[in-house]
Amino acid sequence: MLDTYKRILELHPQQNAIIASGFSETTRVKEAQKLGAGAYVKKPYILEKVGVAVRDELDR
Repeated sequence: MLDTYKRILELHPQQNAIIASGFSETTRVKEAQKLGAGAYVKKPYILEKVGVAVRDELDR
């Protein structure tokens, strides 16, 4: 996830993103957030939480 996000930023420096994973929050998640990624949404995915995360990113 972190490597992919870094590559995306190389191509599109202002790209918004949220992080979705089934794993617990790690230092790699926090590093991606320091680079500009938004909310971290973990399983079980709840539509309302995903929607709020996406809305927050679009508003940012």
